[in-house]
Amino acid sequence: MTATKERRPASTPSTDELLRPPPPTWSQRLRNNRWLSFYTSPLLIALFLVAWKIYVEVTDLSRFVLPPPEAVFKAFAAQITDPFVWQTHIWTTFYEVMMGLALAIVLGVGLGLMIGKSPLFDRIVRPFIVGTQVVPKVALVPLFILWLGFGPSSKVVIAALLAFFPLLINTSFGVRSVPGSMHDLMTTLKASRWERFWRADLPYTMPFILAGMELAVVQATIGAIVGEYLGGDQGLGRYAVNLQNNLQVDKLFGAILIMALFGFTLYSIVTGARRLLIPWHESVQPRRRP
Repeated sequence: MTATKERRPASTPSTDELLRPPPPTWSQRLRNNRWLSFYTSPLLIALFLVAWKIYVEVTDLSRFVLPPPEAVFKAFAAQITDPFVWQTHIWTTFYEVMMGLALAIVLGVGLGLMIGKSPLFDRIVRPFIVGTQVVPKVALVPLFILWLGFGPSSKVVIAALLAFFPLLINTSFGVRSVPGSMHDLMTTLKASRWERFWRADLPYTMPFILAGMELAVVQATIGAIVGEYLGGDQGLGRYAVNLQNNLQVDKLFGAILIMALFGFTLYSIVTGARRLLIPWHESVQPRRRP
């Protein structure tokens, strides 16, 4: 008589085990890494500089046409530590950009709120606003210089003109994004116009305004530098023209690097302000992809 083995029932997974998500894959961990750009950006810059150096050495290109990276960084170090460059050019461009951005915020956000609130006002002014934006801004620079002179005033107007439209469009979209249920709640609470704006319109519109400011600060920087380039006596744009006329190519590359760092710094400040002002909004929360 042979002994039979008793079969044990297979163990069933518990509810916690069934509901537990699978461990993230390598690609998912890479996508969710918030410090990824801090690793990849220096690596890409280093690869670009190596390729630049190799190209200059292999092709034996004239240093007058394309200087090597070390010559550009040497000129950049001398420029960024020069008080004359800071006081005369960087400060002038900063003043023009900030004043132009402030003017664009006042006009763009103000008109955007009115357009978002009043469809009739939107139908009246939108064709005129769009018409002013489709005109190439470079064609208007000589007019502003003729009317306002070669000083900062003309550059402030050019910067404001370029930064105005993103703020206007984003603000009007933000006002229209307020849910109807929020309007019904304000009506039920018999809220005044100021309370409606402060408790309903502003919280929903602020993310759109700050997103518009990120684009507006870049456009204002471009407008101020282009205005200086075409008709200015100070500023980074004028500084680049002077270096070009003096055939100082290495310093011209350094001036371009200063412009890039200038715009990136202003953009980073606006982005940081957005994270501080609306920490509750999903646009500033870290992404978690499945």
